[in-house]
Amino acid sequence: MNRQNEGNQATERIDATLENDVFLGRMNDPTSAGIVRGPCGDEMEFYLYIKNGIIEDVKYYTDGCIITRTCGQVVAARAKGLAIAEALAISPAEIISLGKCLPAEGRHCAILAVSTLYRAIADYLLRP
Repeated sequence: MNRQNEGNQATERIDATLENDVFLGRMNDPTSAGIVRGPCGDEMEFYLYIKNGIIEDVKYYTDGCIITRTCGQVVAARAKGLAIAEALAISPAEIISLGKCLPAEGRHCAILAVSTLYRAIADYLLRP
């Protein structure tokens, strides 16, 4: 648990959810990858395994705060199983509306996570 926010029940619930985060980590042999450093200094990485235009597996990694990690998890969960065009329709506003990246200071984290997903998709689409 994040000791800085000890006693904050909302943060404790997020920490408990993140302990079981199946999307956190790096992928050994991704079809594509994207890395973006946000204006806050946090870095986000997305790794995709795409087959027949469908995102079959997703991993993300970040050196950022708990809000950045939460947004990465939400975007990864949302993108898994989607066709490329559907994944490109994921927006930061959608991620924020899900209620997990709500704090005003964390909205840029949703933008960072979605932008990194888009970068990984672009890596796939631009390959010969």
